[in-house]
Amino acid sequence: MLVVQKYGGSSLSDGQRIRNAAQKVAQQVQWGNQVVVVVSAQGDTTDELLQRLITPRPDPRELDAYLASGEQQSAALMTMALQELGIPAVSLTGWQAGLLTDSHHTDARVRSLTGDRISKELQQGKTVVVTGFQGVDIHGDLTTLGRGGSDTTAVALAAFLKADRCMIYTDVDGVYDRDPRKYPDAVRYPVIGYDAMLKLAREGAQVLHDRCVELAKQHKVPIQVLSSFRSGAGTMVKDQ
Repeated sequence: MLVVQKYGGSSLSDGQRIRNAAQKVAQQVQWGNQVVVVVSAQGDTTDELLQRLITPRPDPRELDAYLASGEQQSAALMTMALQELGIPAVSLTGWQAGLLTDSHHTDARVRSLTGDRISKELQQGKTVVVTGFQGVDIHGDLTTLGRGGSDTTAVALAAFLKADRCMIYTDVDGVYDRDPRKYPDAVRYPVIGYDAMLKLAREGAQVLHDRCVELAKQHKVPIQVLSSFRSGAGTMVKDQ
């Protein structure tokens, strides 16, 4: 079985959380599954990078090149953690993975997956760790996918690779009718349809980005939303 797992910034915010995430990946490998991991930048790295800009009006192409460095750090650290557990693994940037986008810098849309680098690495028995949030355009320039772009990366890879499962790990244990961090009586959905999830996302729910859900609906990719910090079945986002 081919599994795509995505880990957000809060799931990777320090070394111990990266190791914890690596343990979840290793479990899938031990069960005999092939795994592609998509990672966000650690914690508030992207915001910190923006605060260190030296110009208020950066060139969009160079801004993409700059911001993409956060995910590259996460991918390398996750790969190191997996290797430490005895799991053969390799990190790939968006362009190395062949994730082709349009040329709309800072808010690009995924178009296709070119080449077969990921498949080759999987066939060699490796777990593949891909940088979320970024791809490459037809000119060979690095692009970023905007806020929530790592979710979109995970769904796109699951669609193009025909993965059996797409698991998105976050800091809440599923999709709720309202923010469970603010409302203790919030109700978790065990299953929710794409359209209902899109409505929640567009109303401000931050569990999944609306563009990610649109892509999942288009390619019929079921998404399992899970907590990085507690066990449970989470929420399945799929056709209903």
